[in-house]
Amino acid sequence: MGIEDRKLDDRRVAFITCVNDEEWYSECRLYLEHLALPPGMTAEYIPVRGAASMCAGYNTGMRQSAAKYKVYLHQDTLVVNKHLVSDLKRIFSDASIGAVGVIGCRSLPKSGVWWDGLRTYGRVLHACEPESVVDSHCREPEGPYQEVEAVDGLFIATQYDLFWREDLFTGFHLYDTSACKEMQRRGLRVVVPNQEQEFWCIHCPKEKPLTAEYKGYQKIFVKEYGQELHPEV
Repeated sequence: MGIEDRKLDDRRVAFITCVNDEEWYSECRLYLEHLALPPGMTAEYIPVRGAASMCAGYNTGMRQSAAKYKVYLHQDTLVVNKHLVSDLKRIFSDASIGAVGVIGCRSLPKSGVWWDGLRTYGRVLHACEPESVVDSHCREPEGPYQEVEAVDGLFIATQYDLFWREDLFTGFHLYDTSACKEMQRRGLRVVVPNQEQEFWCIHCPKEKPLTAEYKGYQKIFVKEYGQELHPEV
């Protein structure tokens, strides 16, 4: 499960989304189509419908595009940073950076659950209820970005094609943290940008408790990556 060996086009950006709600995806797509693109760049929009899992869906979308820059985002994520692509290109000018997320943690705890980490970084506006928006604002990077161990799957941008672990994560949980660990296994860094002046995304999830299924994937994650975690105490 390594990096796919093929030539990628650095003049293209692909937005890949697993879709099971057309109304939400239509809204997500509207925001994406209004982003400002750097001169000479083109955008692709790749919805994946009927995916067996998030990893399987993302692998399907990844194979459909030769864009160097790929943004994997939830159908209920609205990208409001008009200069997103320029900002990503600036960060990805450092070849050691494999992925960019908008919120995550510096060091994963033993549980593998990023929001349980001691030092969380980033910012997302959460609109879980109509007329109610919560600014989830964690620590800000001191510079343009902060290296982290894991980011949330609502938004993950990459500049390398790395297979999502559909062999392990056959549902819709912990695929994001796994992707970050797979990047790090290959010596690539994962970062969160500074959003003090301008936040990048609004997330509109339905509030729901973690299921028993989540606990199952948590066990799979810890078995696969537990020896690579160095939690802060």
